[in-house]
Amino acid sequence: MSERDTVGNVFVTIKEQLSRVVAKIVPPKDIEDIVQETYVRVCQVSGQKPLNSPRAFLFRTARNLALDHIRRHEFRFAGSVEDDPATGFGEGERGYNETYEQAASDEEFAEFCNAVRHLPLQCRRAFVLKKVYGYSQKEIAQELGISESTVEKHVSLGIRRCAEHLLRSRRANAEGRAGVVSGRGRTRRLR
Repeated sequence: MSERDTVGNVFVTIKEQLSRVVAKIVPPKDIEDIVQETYVRVCQVSGQKPLNSPRAFLFRTARNLALDHIRRHEFRFAGSVEDDPATGFGEGERGYNETYEQAASDEEFAEFCNAVRHLPLQCRRAFVLKKVYGYSQKEIAQELGISESTVEKHVSLGIRRCAEHLLRSRRANAEGRAGVVSGRGRTRRLR
């Protein structure tokens, strides 16, 4: 039996488990694509070198592909927000220093992602499906197996908690920019 046959047999036996692992990271519509891409990638690698543990390698590859998928989507999402006229970030309003703005935008987006990561799991899933992927409440309810009113509560909670997190972050950054300088046992504020 060749290495590829071994990988294929392992893949068939753990495909459902791989799907469950990937489902914790990406939206439902992308699960099958990532699981299939996992198989293709592992077959490519196994053709070049023998795998000690095809099962572990399949799980690790699936997880990494799912995380890469999310990172790519977050990058596209950030770009689309900047280009949306409704956000006020149009070409004519870009300001004086695009490098500074890009750094600030990246920092703000990273802080938003951090806020989303701190949401409870079911709330995070509903929030991301609604706000990032544009699912309707009905689609989310069907996907997560919950009622539409529960979806609405989760999305509302997600918005509120993310806003609170971002507000706390901005306050902390503002306090940090005000600066505190200490020296010789004394502390004074910079102006």
